Amino acid sequence: MATSGSTDFDIDAADIIEEAFERCGLELRTGYDGRTARRSLNLMFADWANRGVNLWKVEQVVQSLSQLSSSSAIATYPVGTITATVTASGSFSLGETITGSSSGVTAQIITKPTATTMTLTVPSGSFTAAETITGSSSAATTAISSDPSLNDAQKTIDVLSVVIRRDNTDTEIGRMGRAEYLHIPTKTTQGRATRYFVDRQITPTITIWPLPENSTDELIYYRFIRLEDIDASTNNANVPFRFLPCLASGLAYYLSLKRKPQLTPMLKQIYDEDFQNASLEDREKVAFKIVPTATSLRVY
Repeated sequence: MATSGSTDFDIDAADIIEEAFERCGLELRTGYDGRTARRSLNLMFADWANRGVNLWKVEQVVQSLSQLSSSSAIATYPVGTITATVTASGSFSLGETITGSSSGVTAQIITKPTATTMTLTVPSGSFTAAETITGSSSAATTAISSDPSLNDAQKTIDVLSVVIRRDNTDTEIGRMGRAEYLHIPTKTTQGRATRYFVDRQITPTITIWPLPENSTDELIYYRFIRLEDIDASTNNANVPFRFLPCLASGLAYYLSLKRKPQLTPMLKQIYDEDFQNASLEDREKVAFKIVPTATSLRVY
């Protein structure tokens, strides 16, 4: 008998939900059944983010660093991109602060403006659509089309590793905690960055130290981002095929908590096993070795 020759099996949310209901001994009957199941799926995705890194949701970001002058540089950047659309931006300067005329909101320009866009640090509030913004050093003005979206930065879960690129050479820099950054006595020191601090707020930011001493260095990092939501039953899950068994068993477990609590222990056991199998496969397969140091050896 001939095989199918296809390797594109996938199922949309409607089929996943139907499979989960069947595992609970239930039938999908009403619109609310689909709604409550989609809600459970999205809550499960949030739990997966807490369980560890999903390799297919790791993304590289390249951020040009910004220095306005020898005494002024940007230290803190969004983890991701915040883009403002304006009527014209060519006269603005890299690194300067922009201020909204009516809202009073401020932000700094972190990449060289193009004709109608500029990327910004996290704004201090919400810009008002069509208001005039003014540059602090260039005195240039333009109208902002709408309040910039924070979605790209807010989908960040964490930063995994960071390098500074100068003259096509990458140098790893180390992570520091909130308290360690706070204890740095001179935070305005400029130089080649050696450390970074990730502030995991709703809109996460990354702060480097020392501050940029030029506008040619690049901050390059891998970030772990959220799984895409299931907004409709026609959506496919944002997971590779090897996670589909875990997706179905996980949803069955979540639904049992609400509809069939007597099946919860069994379904949880199946879900835990499926998740363990999937997570063990979803890893980087690289050589690992342990080399003892001289201080760890004892000679008698």
